[in-house]
Formats: sequence, structure tokens, C-alpha cells
Amino acid sequence: MITRVVNVKTKPGKAKELCHKLHKDVLGILKSHPGFIDEIVLIADHDADQVLAMSFWKAKEDAEDFHLREFKRINEMIQHLAHTTAEVHIYGVETSTVHHVADGKAMA
Repeated sequence: MITRVVNVKTKPGKAKELCHKLHKDVLGILKSHPGFIDEIVLIADHDADQVLAMSFWKAKEDAEDFHLREFKRINEMIQHLAHTTAEVHIYGVETSTVHHVADGKAMA
């Protein structure tokens, strides 16, 4: 189980709009890809223009395939809201209590 962490600095005051765009337009794209489990989107408490999106995947290969196929298109969809290019990092999931993502099963 891995998580793909995307860090985006938005234009001033655009973080909530970016989050809405991710939920409305990007979540469907994520759900259509094999291995996708769940996504959590956060706005930083210390910086209201900093957004962190974490998608959870069954395998690293699933997340990498998604990145190769969709990242450019999604980045273009959000570019008008972003101040910087999104940074993407992959992490292994060691533990989870909220969504049981470490087991590969998201709770509805």
C-alpha cells in the first residue's frame, strides 16, 4: 500500500476552489484507475494557500501508471488556481486507523 502525496501552493485565496475542483473533476479520474483506494485533501493550517492531496493505492505501479497517464492533464486542469507546479512524492503506508488503507480497503 502506498500513498501519492501532491503538494500545491495555490494563488492567494484559491485553496478551497482547488479542493472543490479536485473533488468535482479529479476524483472521478482517480476512481477510474485500477488500484485506487481513497483520497484525502488537506489545506495547511499554517498557510491557507497550501494544499496537500494524498491518494492511496494498492501498489506503487498503480500510482505510477496513474501519474504517467493523468498527471499532465490534471495539472493543466488546476493550473489557473496554482501558484507553483505540483510536487509529487510517493510514500509507503505503514499504519492507518481512519480508512484502513494499510489493509487496502477504504471505508465508505
